[in-house]
Amino acid sequence: MFCMDGFRSREPLAEEGYRLVGAAMEVYNEKGAGLTEQIYQECLEIELHLRGIPYDSFRELRTFYKGRELKKRYIPDLIVYERIIAELKAVKSLEPEHESQLLNYMHLTHSPVGYLLNFSCKSDLQWKRFLSGAL
Repeated sequence: MFCMDGFRSREPLAEEGYRLVGAAMEVYNEKGAGLTEQIYQECLEIELHLRGIPYDSFRELRTFYKGRELKKRYIPDLIVYERIIAELKAVKSLEPEHESQLLNYMHLTHSPVGYLLNFSCKSDLQWKRFLSGAL
């Protein structure tokens, strides 16, 4: 997997990602930095709804080992357009463990694209786009 910090029209789900980040930027511009992740989550869900962007929040992901279902579940913040995983953060800076969390969700769901969206930067929304190596 690799990370992209911008858009190009030939990238998978580029237009959908552009719309997701635009909605997140609107939330950031409206609320600013310094709130909890839960507040940004609720605001982003409202903004996605207002823009007609399909999403599912906190969908429980089952895990398996050798065909047997495990008790452990993963729960990503948002699945957008049924194919994009979005993980929201409200932290000083994005860390490698945040990226690992997103990559795990992408692997479990076979999602080709994932976004980390961090609302706690003072200057602007911080975001990173990740593409699956299985495209």
